[in-house]
Amino acid sequence: MQGIIVAYRLVVELFGSAKLFLARVNELAFSPGVAEILEQILVLWRITRQKVLVPTFQVIVIVCMAMSVIVLIEKALLGIVSWCARVSHRRPEKIYKCDPIAEDKELGSLAYPMVLVQIPMYNEMEVYQLSIGAACRLTWPVDRLIVQVLDDSTDPLIKVLVEKECQKWRKQGRNVRYETREDRGGYKAGNLREGMKHDDYVQNCEYVAIFDADFQPESDFLVTTVPFLVHNPRLALVQARWTFLNSNDCLLTRMQEISMDYHFKVEQEAGSSICGFFGYNGTAGVWRVQVLNEAGGWNDRTTAEDMDLAVRAALLGWDFLYVGAIKVKSELPSTLKAYRSQQHRWSCGPALLFKKMLLEILMAKKLSIGKKFYIVYNFFIARRFISAFFTFFFFSLLLPMKIFFPEITIPGWESVLIPTTITLLHAVGTPRSFYLLVLWVLFENVMALHRCKAILIGLVEAGRVNEWIVTEKLGNRLKMKLIVNVTRRFLLRERFHLLELMLGAFLLLCACFDFGYRENYFYVFIIPQSIAYFVVGFGYVGVVVPNLDT
Repeated sequence: MQGIIVAYRLVVELFGSAKLFLARVNELAFSPGVAEILEQILVLWRITRQKVLVPTFQVIVIVCMAMSVIVLIEKALLGIVSWCARVSHRRPEKIYKCDPIAEDKELGSLAYPMVLVQIPMYNEMEVYQLSIGAACRLTWPVDRLIVQVLDDSTDPLIKVLVEKECQKWRKQGRNVRYETREDRGGYKAGNLREGMKHDDYVQNCEYVAIFDADFQPESDFLVTTVPFLVHNPRLALVQARWTFLNSNDCLLTRMQEISMDYHFKVEQEAGSSICGFFGYNGTAGVWRVQVLNEAGGWNDRTTAEDMDLAVRAALLGWDFLYVGAIKVKSELPSTLKAYRSQQHRWSCGPALLFKKMLLEILMAKKLSIGKKFYIVYNFFIARRFISAFFTFFFFSLLLPMKIFFPEITIPGWESVLIPTTITLLHAVGTPRSFYLLVLWVLFENVMALHRCKAILIGLVEAGRVNEWIVTEKLGNRLKMKLIVNVTRRFLLRERFHLLELMLGAFLLLCACFDFGYRENYFYVFIIPQSIAYFVVGFGYVGVVVPNLDT
């Protein structure tokens, strides 16, 4: 034990001061041979530190500085565009014709185009009634609307319940089609692709609206979205905004609300205004069926099938429209497990898609140079890759390592001004959560590790590249009081996340070293981040829902 303590003191003093290290060696009166070895180690450490480590870290600082500027410019550009759109009142209805479909006494309901509503689902016990009911209540001529429930459920009981729900609405005069398939090949993309193959009724549909199982559109959804497509033949997609029924459930959902509100109010709004392109969100949107067919339909080569379709449609010269005034109620992941799975899919899929489609985007003949630049640089590189890597490497690795290498120079604007500005730009989407920004920053720094890992998996096409786990929805199954009660019985070993725990331990070590051997007070900032890693690493974020079937 005494040897371990001595070794620890030597290592600490080696990082803190080489002179103290050498003094400690002489003080402990090691044998001449051991002392000579330690002195050689000290010389080798000095050379390695001065010639290799410090220059390497300084290069990393420069890279992080460049990445931070890229992220800041991208955030500022999107913020300015979205702000100008609001101030100038450039609402979609003022730019695009969207007059209600005119009634025709002679044609009657035939004046309305045929619309297909697709609801893909997989074992959605908690929410299937909500989504099917909302789709069947849409205001549209009954004979011009088809609701297609695409059930990939593997639970026989759930399949029976979903089919009965479809039969219930069919008896009320709604044209509801219940479709299943033999396997889940292609997951959601495969399910939607199979749904479009029912030529006996799909071929007559001009537009298709897609809603995930937890989405509940208002009854006027089609009345407000379809006219944009009817009157503007170059529009391929009308995307609505998501709102969240469970945003107040727990701190995890409040954190997500900040990110998602920024995504819709700024990123989607700006993309629609700048060049008529943004990432389709996979639900709460209406597509022109012609575009689906021209673009090759749904493709399951990545877990970002929605983004895949959007990029392919853009390459053909089609435009998209985001209408933030049209809102669709949905549910945020309430459990950390569901949120991590979702973020893995949302980070890994785009990385793989970028790898597969980069050359195709650059060579597209129907795409302007400006739009190519926006898609490649803003949409993929800056927003999805650089942002994640800068957040992780700068806050979780570089700043803590400065404690051990005080020679590293990080400008104040890089460590304080830019991160603060980026954070404030994110806050504009959810003003009510402004007081949660510090917690949101800590949480996002932790999740950046998970996203970076997923991006690398996508780029190198590693084992989990096509992993698809359906995001768990709680619906009305459990009240928060019950969730809190059952949390105590949840097995702790099922909540460990090793990488987060390792980073938490590393940051804690850095904070302790800074507190004991430095005078720059870095530990004040590092300890909260370390706690955040531990909280996520032990799974104490969100609600914990046990398997009620066992």
